[in-house]
Amino acid sequence: MIKNNVSLLIGMRKMSISETAKLAGVAYNTVYKLYHDETKGIDFSTLNKLCYALDCTPNDLFKYIPD
Repeated sequence: MIKNNVSLLIGMRKMSISETAKLAGVAYNTVYKLYHDETKGIDFSTLNKLCYALDCTPNDLFKYIPD
């Protein structure tokens, strides 16, 4: 199982969804759905932009937990 830590990272940086979306250059709805864990996947370009905006790695955004 893959655990989504996007909301945790946004909260730790005391940013809003809208600030994160603007800094990353992605749609508000994209970050909103990731924040609320309502997505089935993520595009690599979106992942790259989020890593830039949140100053992190993909490993920080998502964690693998064996089933």
